[in-house]
Amino acid sequence: MRTVFLLTLTILISTSLALAVPPGRTLKFSDSPMGIVTFDGQLHKDKGNACKDCHNKDVFPKMKQGTVEITMNEIYAGKLCGTCHNGQRAFDAKTSCTRCHVKE
Repeated sequence: MRTVFLLTLTILISTSLALAVPPGRTLKFSDSPMGIVTFDGQLHKDKGNACKDCHNKDVFPKMKQGTVEITMNEIYAGKLCGTCHNGQRAFDAKTSCTRCHVKE
C-alpha cells in the first residue's frame, strides 16, 4: 500500500514539474547588431500556426537553424518571417523592431 502511494505521489510530482516548463522550443539568433532575436515556437503555435505554415519549400525549406540566411531586406520584401509579419496577419516587422530585437 505504501509503495502504491509513493509511486502515485512521484508520478503526480513529476507531472506537475513537467507542466511547469512550457512545451516547445526557443531559438536565439544573436548575429544582429540590433539585438538578439528569440523565436518562440510555442508562442507561434498558440497563435494558431503549425510548423508546416513556415517550414515549407517557399518560406523555410528545412527545420534547422542556420539553413536560411535571414535578412531584414528579405523580411521587408515579404519573404521569410515577413510572410506573416506584414501588419496584416501579424505585427509589421518594419514598424516593430523591438518586438523581436532585444539588447541584453
